[in-house]
Amino acid sequence: MNSTLMLRRFCCCNATVTPSSAVSSQKKPLVFLGSPEVSATVLDSLFNASSKPDSTFEVAAIVTQPPARRGRGKKLMPSPVAQHALDRGFPSDLIFTPERAGEEAFLHSLKALQPDLCVTAAYGNILPTKFLNIPSMGTVNIHPSLLPLYRGAAPVQRALQDGVKETGVSLAFTIRALDAGPIIASKTLEVDDHIKAPELLDLLFSEGTKLLIHELPSLFDGAAKEKAEPQDDSKATLAPKITPEESWLCFDEEASVLHNKVRAFAGWPGTRAKVIVIGTKNDQDILDLKVITTRVSSHRNHVTEEDEITFANGALVFPCARSSGLEVLEVQPPGKKVMPAAAFWNGLRGQKLKIVKMERVLPAAMSTL
Repeated sequence: MNSTLMLRRFCCCNATVTPSSAVSSQKKPLVFLGSPEVSATVLDSLFNASSKPDSTFEVAAIVTQPPARRGRGKKLMPSPVAQHALDRGFPSDLIFTPERAGEEAFLHSLKALQPDLCVTAAYGNILPTKFLNIPSMGTVNIHPSLLPLYRGAAPVQRALQDGVKETGVSLAFTIRALDAGPIIASKTLEVDDHIKAPELLDLLFSEGTKLLIHELPSLFDGAAKEKAEPQDDSKATLAPKITPEESWLCFDEEASVLHNKVRAFAGWPGTRAKVIVIGTKNDQDILDLKVITTRVSSHRNHVTEEDEITFANGALVFPCARSSGLEVLEVQPPGKKVMPAAAFWNGLRGQKLKIVKMERVLPAAMSTL
């Protein structure tokens, strides 16, 4: 596709859209809001469901984040949801990319579509009251947690960071309060000790999509509003946005805590450790090492004193609090690709490693508690 044409299509949010140009009169219009790759899988399921002979709805429009510069060349690219919609042949003039969901031009176009229902899945923008008043049957959100637990921007990451043994996904109506709307349906899942955030996120949105497709008839006929259960705000917990500063590992914590953090922050922002490389002539160099994959050591005798990092069972063993050890299986040195710990250790050629002490960084929303 010509890049100039693509950008012209995506940057235009001011076009007036009439209902007759968007959906057939026999099908109920649904507007989908989402941005990352995981949202594209939800959109794909909606496309497939709407194309069935007995479908009563149609995707009338898509709302997503504006194009952003990505990749090595920093080219201006559409969001994964927008790209997926184009690949499926969805009309480009029905893909809206407002900077804010409260823009008057955008709301005018949305109102012209007269949507019965809006569906959000990791859209990444706050929906104002003016928006929520437009769809006649309301707006519903796929949220990857068991609400009211982990309300906020990073529910999957914070749940893994806390070491939960089970989590889930909720389908809930959207209200102005953060992730606080009545719950239509939910699904509970057990959490494996080694699953990382990207894999768990994919799994939860897959289950959430199934809930959505199953509940669509009740959402369109109003039965969902009747059966939706209000949340118990007294049990609510928050999942604040992750910051890059949190990615540093502090080895004054127990190995299980650090292992959970590595799983939680996998993908973005990742986890990092500062180590001292001690040469054969006692010269020293500090190295920022990305920690990719870990496990909690089951061999206490591999844990040493004085912050020395050892190698055992194919892993770098970092001494942690309470005589625990974090086994690092994969690392990424600066400017290099991800490699097994054994390859990194062999590349040291007899040089020793020690931990550089780091202070623990709390989430921004929790640091003042």
